[in-house]
Amino acid sequence: MAEHREFFGRRLHSLLGVVPIGIFLTQHLLVNHFAVYGEESFNQAAGFMAGLPFVLLLEIFVIYLPILFHAILGVYIVFVARNNTRNYGYFRNWMFYLQRITGIITLVFIAWHVFETRVQIALGNAELDYSLMEGILTSPIMFWFYVIGVLSAVFHFANGLWSFFVTWGITQTPKSQKIATYATILIFLGLSFIGMRTLITFAYGA
Repeated sequence: MAEHREFFGRRLHSLLGVVPIGIFLTQHLLVNHFAVYGEESFNQAAGFMAGLPFVLLLEIFVIYLPILFHAILGVYIVFVARNNTRNYGYFRNWMFYLQRITGIITLVFIAWHVFETRVQIALGNAELDYSLMEGILTSPIMFWFYVIGVLSAVFHFANGLWSFFVTWGITQTPKSQKIATYATILIFLGLSFIGMRTLITFAYGA
């Protein structure tokens, strides 16, 4: 029974990492990327997302609760998983190891990002606009913190997507897994470019 619960839990953990968390991460990066087209473009995009019907319920049940479950089970996996990098050093073993490291970094980053944005907005200390992120990222320390956080989150999603394909039996052959590796590398590079360009725009201007 315990093995069945763990099997189900890991399947759900994998699924939530892609749907809805991975989709939200991609959407969030794309919306923020409107900053490169100017302050007004970003404010319109952010305002549109904030004005969606039942936005609070969507955030709770589609974003925060899935992230919370994924994070709690992910931390458990970090402490029980055995890493083979010293003994084998294969590419996938290193990806397995980095997945755990970036998971912890991403968890810290998300917690801080939510505190600096959603919590401060809810408390009335800030508004959801271009100046909020500009004020945060003009600090060199916060800029590099966000660089590390965004890259960790994107890597965790892209590499987790490869694991999702394997876990759910989508890629069963070595050839299909190799193709998935190349595809997820392209996803990592593409989303990283979008994220880094956005951060640089907020910090240093268009």
